[in-house]
Amino acid sequence: MADHLDLRLLRAFVTVAREGNVTRASELLHLTQPAVSLQVKRLSQELGLTLFHRTASGLELTRDGALLAAKGEQVLASVTEFRQTAMHLTAQLRGTLRIGTIIDPEFTRLGAFLQALVESGPGIETTLRQGMSGEVATGLKRNELDVGFFLGDLDDFGTSTDALAGETDAQFFVKPLSRLTYRVVAPPAFAGIVADKEWSELAGLPWIGTPPASVHHRLLARKLGGLNLRQNVVALVDQETSMLAMVRTGLGLSLCRESIALSEQQANGLVIANRVKLETTLGFVCLRPRRTDPNVALAFDVIDRIWRTDRRDTA
Repeated sequence: MADHLDLRLLRAFVTVAREGNVTRASELLHLTQPAVSLQVKRLSQELGLTLFHRTASGLELTRDGALLAAKGEQVLASVTEFRQTAMHLTAQLRGTLRIGTIIDPEFTRLGAFLQALVESGPGIETTLRQGMSGEVATGLKRNELDVGFFLGDLDDFGTSTDALAGETDAQFFVKPLSRLTYRVVAPPAFAGIVADKEWSELAGLPWIGTPPASVHHRLLARKLGGLNLRQNVVALVDQETSMLAMVRTGLGLSLCRESIALSEQQANGLVIANRVKLETTLGFVCLRPRRTDPNVALAFDVIDRIWRTDRRDTA
């Protein structure tokens, strides 16, 4: 059976099933009778099912054919509704979409997202505000942002739900995009100090800290707090690049994405603590009551398409 369904074949089958006659179906489809017959035959072959029996009066649906014809009507109706909705959105969407962005744009697929957004809603103007995840959550609550990217658990800033859940009392709506891992990195001179160490031994070492709005702070606070440990912060920064620069100079430890940690290990000799790691999620978020706003809904449709394509390409 083919992986993808050809809607032309389905439309030919449903029309013949509805009309009970290839001649009338071909007139409605503006195709020749042989062409319609061939399309129905191809669908039957692809599905591995007999769809019609020939009778003295014409074509009669088999039991399988009747079941599929009903489903086919539903599919074609959904396709028509989808196209009408898309046309309506493209024609009607106007105004500004305020987007909260975080970390590097390559990781969030920001460029591809903005390009697809312009193509899908040419009447929408976008504005970007770069910051930390917590600032995105605050910006949404203050109506300074419409949508944004977020790392970590939104329950740190209010109740939330993801695209698969149905919690009607949630303050935020979040679409999970990707899981990622954070690792502890240390200066090269700390190699013997952090090797084979657990959180209980790492917490007391000097750390480069980050503000509460950052995912680094929230991940560590949750983990260390749960173990009744206190992080020994010796410096505070609000940029990941500054944080890594301080680690390179030998000031202390830091948390960073695994991909960056591995790159820093290769390029600058930073050490990765081998016994600990933290998992979190990158999501796309809005206030739950705003989820059905046309511009916001389009943004979620586009981000889903961008990340679904990316996951399929890298699978």
